[in-house]
Amino acid sequence: MLSAKFAPMSEPFRYQHRVTYAECTIGDHIYHARYLDLLEAARGEYIRATGTTVLQWQEQDCIFPVIEARLRYKFPARYDDMLTIEVWPTLMERVRLNFGHRVLNQEGKLILEAETFHACTTRAEKPRRLPEELAASLGPQVVAGRIRAFP
Repeated sequence: MLSAKFAPMSEPFRYQHRVTYAECTIGDHIYHARYLDLLEAARGEYIRATGTTVLQWQEQDCIFPVIEARLRYKFPARYDDMLTIEVWPTLMERVRLNFGHRVLNQEGKLILEAETFHACTTRAEKPRRLPEELAASLGPQVVAGRIRAFP
């Protein structure tokens, strides 16, 4: 049985990341697709902060593939910037789990807003209900409407 204990969310989970040279284009800004990697890293650390890991859920035959991602780029992040990636769940229902994200630079400037949409499946990609324990730990954290609605 996995253990997940987390206090109700008053602020989003925050993950720090320094932009590496490898993530940048010749124009000295993060290549647009690299943001998906940063969001995944932040979500993984958020799950870890609840008391379990993505690997532990995988070992329980429970994975959360991204089925849709919406990103709104606001300002470029540049080499050596220190980014704060905020993560919070926005929706949990049956087999769905969505997360909101905001990326800010070291000056607090908004770099990116995003929402990722996940299905809960087995490793064989068969849909399954969100585990009760995960729902119980993330449920109090759900903050619907925290980011501006996408068209």
